[in-house]
Amino acid sequence: MKCTQYFKIVRTRRDRAMIQDEWILRTMEFPDYEAIQTDGRIRRWKRINEMEGRYLRVILLPDGETVHNAFFDRRFKL
Repeated sequence: MKCTQYFKIVRTRRDRAMIQDEWILRTMEFPDYEAIQTDGRIRRWKRINEMEGRYLRVILLPDGETVHNAFFDRRFKL
């Protein structure tokens, strides 16, 4: 999985360390919802049943392959 230096740093935070690579990859490949930001970055959300159905938001660079950020989005509703 390709990722930015920013993601590597942010992932060390306690609230992000529990996010599994498998969940990120699942979100990238089979999102429940997708939106494109004005800067070209791609936001994808996926419901993660293993985390009580919370939605994981993964932000990708415009190439669609490089992870820039990943976190559980408390405000997202589908």
